[in-house]
Amino acid sequence: MSFTPAAYPAIRLRRTRASTWSRAMHAEHRLSPADLIWPLFVTEGKQVEEPIKSLPGVSRWSVDRIVERAREGVDAGIPCLALFPNTQPDRRSDDGVEALNPDNLMCRAIRAIKDAGLDVGLLTDVALDPYTAHGQDGLIDEAGYVVNDATVDALVGQALNQAAAGADIIAPSDMMDGRIGAIREALEQEGHANVQIMAYAAKYASAFYGPFRDAVGSGGLLKGNKKSYQMDPANMGEALREVALDIAEGADSVMVKPGLPYLDVVARVKDSFNIPVFAYQVSGEYAMIEAAVAVGAGEREALVLETLMSFKRAGCTGVLTYHALDAARLMAR
Repeated sequence: MSFTPAAYPAIRLRRTRASTWSRAMHAEHRLSPADLIWPLFVTEGKQVEEPIKSLPGVSRWSVDRIVERAREGVDAGIPCLALFPNTQPDRRSDDGVEALNPDNLMCRAIRAIKDAGLDVGLLTDVALDPYTAHGQDGLIDEAGYVVNDATVDALVGQALNQAAAGADIIAPSDMMDGRIGAIREALEQEGHANVQIMAYAAKYASAFYGPFRDAVGSGGLLKGNKKSYQMDPANMGEALREVALDIAEGADSVMVKPGLPYLDVVARVKDSFNIPVFAYQVSGEYAMIEAAVAVGAGEREALVLETLMSFKRAGCTGVLTYHALDAARLMAR
């Protein structure tokens, strides 16, 4: 019996899209709360919530209330929180020495969440910009240039301070050369062998960071720019070199920052290296979504979930996003 092809094409890709159950069965990528890391901002005081004007819907929280936020995240299935301090002006200095204070905001927040017995990972930012009077991520010379090796020494002390407080993941965001190897060696020597390093390996000198700098109080302090250490947005090959160096120095995972404008970098890193890759959907990306929603240009739930899916499709293991709690709750419906 011979087979005669149908006159109309036999392949109809729309067949598998025709019903909800079939679309679910054929989905190539899936989102879950376990894909999310929730950034939280910590500030001084008791029972404090300070809304951040340039990040609508996001606030700074005092240490006592950050525990409440952490509990919300755990209840929503979020496995990890990223903490960022809003250091008060009188504790900022040119050398950022407050980063080494075992009783600084970051360390107090870490201990408070750990003391609450919550089963959640804590990722802590390692860079000096929340502590410097000039807003740069490192130490500067007389000309205002961020010096590398002296900064690395300070970052090692900051990382050890956070690890001693109970941090689970050290996340150096400074982009100094050699800091991953120095931090990894110091953690091993000080008995913190199980503390992970998530390296901001490809962090670009981006225009999307403005609201974050408002949130940590460094925006109005910044003198000059960060182009001498953060990456040129034009460069891809350099990002791969940065990632390769950080892996060789002992990073457990790497991050691309910002997120949506750099999905091509995420995909190349994922394809090139057998290592978990994360992306940071940064403050400017979050603010653009909220601005679109505010003027009726889009629906929040759909925009949030679609952008998060784009990260997964590009190859992300997980995403740092200010929409984490809302997204996790949406996924649970």
